Amino acid sequence: MVNSLAKEFTYQIGWRSKGRHPGRHASVQRGLGMDFVGHAPLISYPDPRRIDLRLTLRDPFEQVFVRIFNQRSSTPIFVACDLSGSMGFLGEHHKLHIAAEITASAAYSASRASDPFSFIGFDNQVREDWISHASTRVQGAYELAERLKDYRPEQVAGEGILGVSAHLSRERALVFLVSDFHMPLDVLEEAINSMQRHHIVPIVLWDAAEYKKLPEFGITHVMDSETGERRSLFLRGDMHARIQASFAERREALYQLFMRYDFPPFFVEDGFDANSLTEYFYQFLGA
Repeated sequence: MVNSLAKEFTYQIGWRSKGRHPGRHASVQRGLGMDFVGHAPLISYPDPRRIDLRLTLRDPFEQVFVRIFNQRSSTPIFVACDLSGSMGFLGEHHKLHIAAEITASAAYSASRASDPFSFIGFDNQVREDWISHASTRVQGAYELAERLKDYRPEQVAGEGILGVSAHLSRERALVFLVSDFHMPLDVLEEAINSMQRHHIVPIVLWDAAEYKKLPEFGITHVMDSETGERRSLFLRGDMHARIQASFAERREALYQLFMRYDFPPFFVEDGFDANSLTEYFYQFLGA
């Protein structure tokens, strides 16, 4: 049964999987696939179903050769989700509701590709109560997504992103890193460094109510959702412009940081669109 939050998208990986289980991705594993990689003597690869008669008859040393193929394999899929205070922001959309949609959608899409799915939640540390281990069954991921949708985070920061890499698989994985990335850039870069052997898709959850829809004049009340500190601001035209410029600079800084590692960010501001995420993979992996 498909969860109401799940929206299927198509993803690709740009490397050969090392997964031993059959799947849909190009692989380095020998098997019964259609990806021809060469010949080998029958004595070293004893599979008579693959005997190449033409090559065998031409061999002056009368060796029997077989064709070698690689199978199509599965690859691990992760959602690593920020559960820090700022993700509790409620504006045009609820960030964690969008994160729940992405989680359910990734789990459903992974199951359609026979890939195992895992979830890692973190705030100021990796949360053991928000970890789900690899599975091709989607029901557990759907239940987690429903829990995530209604979760109200504590007012803590997101430094737990530094511990995510320890919970990723040994083999290369596709990791959807879901956050508003309001943590310091040096923390974020250290985390990316620790995860860079995997394929990271940074999904940046922002909300127009955070900055675009602030009043241009008057008093407004703001709260640092990661510390709980409240402040009153008297907005004027120049301050409103500075806030817009600050977000634009932050967006550019995030883009430049991710692109240094060849991980193009996927910005989400108006709700999650599974088709846009499919287009993202076609755009950057050139299918």
